[in-house]
Amino acid sequence: MTRRTAEPVTDGRRARGLRRRAEIIEATLRVVQRDGAGGVTHRTVAREADVPTSLTAYYFATLDDLLVAALSTVADEYTRQLHEIIEGDGDDLDGLAALVASAGGEGRKRALAERELSTMAARRPALRPVARRWRDVVARIGARHSADPRAVDALVAATDGLCADILLTDARPDVRRIRAVLAHSLRTDED
Repeated sequence: MTRRTAEPVTDGRRARGLRRRAEIIEATLRVVQRDGAGGVTHRTVAREADVPTSLTAYYFATLDDLLVAALSTVADEYTRQLHEIIEGDGDDLDGLAALVASAGGEGRKRALAERELSTMAARRPALRPVARRWRDVVARIGARHSADPRAVDALVAATDGLCADILLTDARPDVRRIRAVLAHSLRTDED
């Protein structure tokens, strides 16, 4: 008698659950973009996602769980883009400058949501590790250009400050200027 190997069973309920969870996270980000992080409650997110409030509480028992998931989604995307910059063939400071500049264009709403959630991390310890995630990858870029930890810290601070500045103005970001500031923060001889 030959034994048949069981084929993997796709659990449709699990897939639907993962999809529903992602929809709730996206709804949370839309609420943050529209109303700020202070506007996030299980009820407002449920309304935005067009689901019962009990469902948001089922997937995210606490508000911190919901906020961590939302911030993680944004941080994961920035981290993915930063890793592409590091692993790419181009100049990583050019790539970083372009990513920073994107906060003034199509990426403005996401950048604003990330900024809002990161600021909230100062008061909510559960958000802090996630809020630091993209900064740690920027530090890796800095370490590729300088062995001086102060210069690496300056690059992280410059990146963060430039993002904030872009969100505070309506002017179109100048990628060359951003790159020059980043290079200057590393104390390189580049223009």
